[in-house]
Amino acid sequence: MKRSGIVILSIVLMAFASTAQATTYNVGPGQTYTSIGDVPLESLVGGDVVNIYYKATPYYEKFCLSPNASPANPVTIHGVPDGSGNLPVLDGQNATTRLALDYAGDERSVIHIGATAIPNNQTAKGLVIENLDIKSGRTPYTYTDDSGTVKSYLTNAASVRIVDADGVILRNCIIRDSHNGIITSPTTLNFTFENCYIWGNGRSASTTEHNVYSETKYITAQYNHFGPPLSGSSGNNFKDRSAGTICRYNWIEDGSRQLDLVDATTADIRGDAKYGKDFVYGNILYEKTAFVNNQIVHYGGDSGTTAYYRPGPLHFYNNTVVSLRTDGTALFRPQDDEVIECYNNIVNTPNGGLQINAVTNGTITYYYNWLQSGYDGSNATNGGNNITGTAPGFVDFANEDFSITSTSACRDMGMALPAAVLPDNNVTMQYVKHQDGESRPSDGTFDIGAYEYDSGVIPDLNITTTSMPDGRVGTAYSQQLQATGGVTPYTWSLSSGTLPSGLSLSSGGLVSGTPTVSGTSYFIVRVADSQGPADTDTQSLSIVVWADLNITTTSLPNAKKGTAYSQTLQATGGKTPYTWSIVSGSLPSGLSLNASTGVISGTPRRTGTSNFTVRCTDSQSPADTDDQALSITVTT
Repeated sequence: MKRSGIVILSIVLMAFASTAQATTYNVGPGQTYTSIGDVPLESLVGGDVVNIYYKATPYYEKFCLSPNASPANPVTIHGVPDGSGNLPVLDGQNATTRLALDYAGDERSVIHIGATAIPNNQTAKGLVIENLDIKSGRTPYTYTDDSGTVKSYLTNAASVRIVDADGVILRNCIIRDSHNGIITSPTTLNFTFENCYIWGNGRSASTTEHNVYSETKYITAQYNHFGPPLSGSSGNNFKDRSAGTICRYNWIEDGSRQLDLVDATTADIRGDAKYGKDFVYGNILYEKTAFVNNQIVHYGGDSGTTAYYRPGPLHFYNNTVVSLRTDGTALFRPQDDEVIECYNNIVNTPNGGLQINAVTNGTITYYYNWLQSGYDGSNATNGGNNITGTAPGFVDFANEDFSITSTSACRDMGMALPAAVLPDNNVTMQYVKHQDGESRPSDGTFDIGAYEYDSGVIPDLNITTTSMPDGRVGTAYSQQLQATGGVTPYTWSLSSGTLPSGLSLSSGGLVSGTPTVSGTSYFIVRVADSQGPADTDTQSLSIVVWADLNITTTSLPNAKKGTAYSQTLQATGGKTPYTWSIVSGSLPSGLSLNASTGVISGTPRRTGTSNFTVRCTDSQSPADTDDQALSITVTT
């Protein structure tokens, strides 16, 4: 049942090691390279692995990374722990930088990702950093930069700073003793950090530095242990200005606020379709000490420009909130007119009062929660089916085991999740203390809170993948099949039918390869669990593979001035419907191109030859395109 981040890392490394033409660089005592700076970091390509072996003293080094790889074939910076599990330490204090690198903003981080001069990649693509203890990006420490100059860190420095990237994963790292633990810039896309221990970051008496400070298109935080920020600081634990935020299965302890989800600074992120559609579930939010602010979640904005604020809905569900404050706890502080849906949560405040909403702002609806007796529900809407009590029935409150007992009032009292969060944000896992996760047991009815009571009955195995994305001839394809229940690990196989030519199914459930033929393939997959005898499930699926889009119209007939003209552009391949456009040049005066039908029509008004290029765009995501240079001569 248990999901171990370390086991996952080992599997990933074996896959990388088999990548054709990939290079492995081994750094550390007795290895090929003594220091990280000996490795040609500026030349790393997809599939390359840098193994950094544990040693008794830290690596006093800092560097930049900006590979042009891919999520399917990333560059991996991999720490190799010692026999006791101690991670190699990357210490920013008195650190040196490889002189062959060149990047601006080195005073702001120990590891810098994207927007580098050397290597000359504006966007870092396909990068995994794992198993490292990264620390001490802060004042008053100094370091030696890529020109050999001794410099000081700035007050907003970080352990890891992501400036311009797409598809970065930070996994199983310790992030500590910096002003910001992790900080991302608005040009970051698809950032995941998981199984990390992030603690002790911030700046004394400052509200502007945090354990994590992110502004990203599409961010996922999962299986992390957010420990307390720096003692004496006033920052938040997780401050986020992103679009499409998913915060799930984390332990988040203390901070001015555990979660501060506020407005983006750029129009690009604010204009994204996922802006203000946020999912917080399966977390333990723990106010262990009276750490500055009494609010657990601040939602909306803090810029003062209310038009920029996240509108919601924030879906806040199946979390366990525990506050030991004696001066009262506020679950939410919406900033303006935000919408918050709150359901299936335990909110336990045994030492003081509880408010659902700290202010009169926002629209908060709460239902199917366990709430501390005597709570204040004013400024919020009670949607019904809430339970109150003095103790929710934790297994061991004193030792911070917040799973529930068989007699807990929270058992089987949760609601089925609404369509708005399914299927991508279904609650299928639960946090394992610390930095891990396991499958959430299922008996058909949700328990309230982050943990499901485990009756010892193994739930039925069920394939949850019900559809597959389209593929394209000649383009790499990778899709992981998913299942719940049973006993892991699972074994996958093809029960009947065939995959598209060029694709294969691994025993781990990965459909991958490069399609070679267009068309639709129908097949049935089978999964077996590790019980004896095994439980099994099957699922009918199909994959559509589209051929490359190709404009087949290579010439157009002449037109006559003053006479009606009509010609239809033709294309093959891709996914219909097509969209047509003129990308350079112009049609003869009096003619126009219909974007939907590809018909060039009208009545020419002047003689002469017009040269132009048409573009056809199909309906895939991402779209395929093809361009064709054409001309029309208008005669008298």
